[in-house]
Amino acid sequence: MKKILIFLYQILVWLPVCVTLTIITALTVAVGCICGGERFFAYYPGVWWGRAICFFSLCPVKIIGLEKLDRKQSYIFASNHQGAYDIFLIYGYIGQRIKWIMKKSLRKLPFVGFACEKAGFIFVDTSSRQAAAKTIEDAEQRLRNGNSIAIFPEGTRSKTGQLSKFKKGASQMALDLQIPIVPITLNGTYKVMPYGSLLLHPHRLEMIIHEPIPTAGIQISDIREAAICIRELTDRTSEIIQSSLWK
Repeated sequence: MKKILIFLYQILVWLPVCVTLTIITALTVAVGCICGGERFFAYYPGVWWGRAICFFSLCPVKIIGLEKLDRKQSYIFASNHQGAYDIFLIYGYIGQRIKWIMKKSLRKLPFVGFACEKAGFIFVDTSSRQAAAKTIEDAEQRLRNGNSIAIFPEGTRSKTGQLSKFKKGASQMALDLQIPIVPITLNGTYKVMPYGSLLLHPHRLEMIIHEPIPTAGIQISDIREAAICIRELTDRTSEIIQSSLWK
């Protein structure tokens, strides 16, 4: 009976509400940013959208570690990636002005892709080494403007809920700009909508914000030393996130 009720709720309430909220949010962000209000419209509508989606998905949310963040500080937020609800959880509850680093293919999403572009989000282009370097440059420019960057170092969502190997872009940006990288562990998002499923499975969600890892003052003298430092920071970030993942 419970499964039937959830299915009916999904079809009659959750799906139409989420689609409507997403379209309204995307249009609001796009129009607001085009009219010159990027500082407001690239942030607040997304916060309300993320929280509303979690609410209508019947998912209780627990946030741990917000007190570790300084609203005046820019960060690189590096999180595990279990599914779509990672975005709702971070956007809705992180409490920082963030720019997302996203797959280039997401630019094609109706309404959403256009809104993300106007909000100043960065689309990853891995077609060549030069294109990938341009992605890093774009992200660093956003950080110089006082924002933070949110990135999923795994590159794609997990198919099992387990942590995959991290790419090095987040660590490279943190070291280049001498700003802290913040590991974030997300729990429960995989269970809400497992890989390959379009059905809603309400479940409690948890976001753990770990202690920022400082990079200011780290001096790198050559390419070999830089590669080692980036790899160590990447591994440390991954290990911290892994330490708080639900078993």
